[in-house]
Amino acid sequence: MKLLRVGTAGRERPALLDPDGTLRDLSGLVADIDGTLLADEDALGRISSAAAAGDLPALDATGLRTGPPLARIGKIVCIGLNYHDHARETGAEPPAEPVVFFKAPDTVVGPDDTVLIPRGSVKTDWEVELAVVIGRTARYLESAEEGLAHVAGYTVAHDVSEREFQIERGGTWDKGKNCETFNPLGPWLVTADEVPDPQNLSLRLWVNGELKQDGTTAEQIFPVGEVVRYVSRFMTLYPGDVINTGTPAGVAMGHPEPKPYLRAGDVVELEVTGLGRQRQVLAQA
Repeated sequence: MKLLRVGTAGRERPALLDPDGTLRDLSGLVADIDGTLLADEDALGRISSAAAAGDLPALDATGLRTGPPLARIGKIVCIGLNYHDHARETGAEPPAEPVVFFKAPDTVVGPDDTVLIPRGSVKTDWEVELAVVIGRTARYLESAEEGLAHVAGYTVAHDVSEREFQIERGGTWDKGKNCETFNPLGPWLVTADEVPDPQNLSLRLWVNGELKQDGTTAEQIFPVGEVVRYVSRFMTLYPGDVINTGTPAGVAMGHPEPKPYLRAGDVVELEVTGLGRQRQVLAQA
């Protein structure tokens, strides 16, 4: 299923996208799309049955904003340097273990919402990523197979990053990762049954119409199941938590000088196979 949330910011309603592209209203069945729903197999079954029976009312999508596909996110765990080609372009050694950092849930915006360049920023960068949404509580998992079994679904994440804040200002990466609007998410949460192999997905990103990133999750150093297993050894993952699994080569930081960092007015578009497409116009904070 392709689950999403539509409406004005803070007042989104749950919806489903039919295979024929028709938007269907879920508000008569569930209150929202969040961790509580993803952990409830009966509720998900009712949605699937109603969709198959044609019982869900259609929504007019004209002028309707698409919000983040997940409400009340608990935490966003991010994996850095998780693609062989990205490590090569930045001159970094592939890590022996996953590099883990966090983004605050309040960085999340809709897939087509405005992204703000922070005040004083000269190195705002792009990163298309596959995001994993947890559906079952994960603690001390033993295998990558167990990791995959705890995934409710997948979505597109834009891990917007400010490289000076991240790398040159000391301390952890968090300063360059948690600026407002720095995690557009969506458009859809695609349930795991529709993504049989998360290591066979293409990721692409364009800036002002020019293709900048063109990668595949086959290049991941630590595949999805292993990432979930690894993270579960250090913290408990709950339904509704999100893991951003890293970006392929092609970020601005990996370009020769002068590096083409983002500026107000730039348009970024990105997509992951089967998970939909985002489009953001950059503006100054």
